Amino acid sequence: MKIFLTGSSGFVGKKILHDLLNTAYNVRCLVRRGSEHKIAHFKDRGIDIVNGDITDAGSLQDTLTGCDAVINLVGIIREFPGKGITFEKMHFEGTTNLVHAAKSQGVKRFIQMSALGARHDGKTGYQQTKFRAEECVRNSGLDYTIFRPSIIYGAEDKFVNLFARMLKIQQFVPVVGNGKYLLQPVAVENVSMGFVKAVEQKNAFGKTFDVGGPEKLEFDKIIDIIGEVTCLPPHKIHIPAKIMSFLAEMLDWLPSFPVTQDQITMLLEGNICNEKLFFRHFDLKPISFKEGISGYL
Repeated sequence: MKIFLTGSSGFVGKKILHDLLNTAYNVRCLVRRGSEHKIAHFKDRGIDIVNGDITDAGSLQDTLTGCDAVINLVGIIREFPGKGITFEKMHFEGTTNLVHAAKSQGVKRFIQMSALGARHDGKTGYQQTKFRAEECVRNSGLDYTIFRPSIIYGAEDKFVNLFARMLKIQQFVPVVGNGKYLLQPVAVENVSMGFVKAVEQKNAFGKTFDVGGPEKLEFDKIIDIIGEVTCLPPHKIHIPAKIMSFLAEMLDWLPSFPVTQDQITMLLEGNICNEKLFFRHFDLKPISFKEGISGYL
């Protein structure tokens, strides 16, 4: 069975690619020209690399032919409109192009990476475009499965590693607001195996799965656990949300600034779900947050 995989050069994508190959699937990776080196170490395992971009419908012509399923992982967490990188283009337009390509090239199985909190009346463009992409998939007539993960962590993540670096360098972590909002970080290993197991599970067709870890944790507690694992007791500096939002608005153009206004909005509303259906359906053992990050920090 051959899988057409987008987003394979990203943090989650590389893990899913690894697990697909370990499960003996053949994989064709759609990679933007110039990014091939990010998955070069997989070439000796027989992956098929094709150049293209889901935001360019023309580049998808004939690229899915011969594949049995599509896994779409493409997504961004911040926009750079000056470079043409927007939520609308990457999430909605890209997914629409890929759905049309799958239908025209005879691929009936479609697995979509969305995000927990995606909804039509979301407070941010990120949430709204993720939801519209879901709707495109749901209305496609394809045998779809949609996953909505909370914050995903793992060896190459930009969440846990960011705060671990802060503790190592400056021994303190700035926290937006009171730090009491709840998150449900989930291990990349759990997310990846959900995608892989879904490929041939007909009882996953037409379903949307919320995906979170086994613990609902206050943000402050997450920082405390990172401190425990790194043996660096954290000093948390709580900064009023209005001040952080003002700074994010002023410095949004800086890629190095750690948060955007949209991210602050989503952080403060929390990001939790009922994770039990996901773990039960795919027969997966939940990995606790402390156990998970201890493996790589």
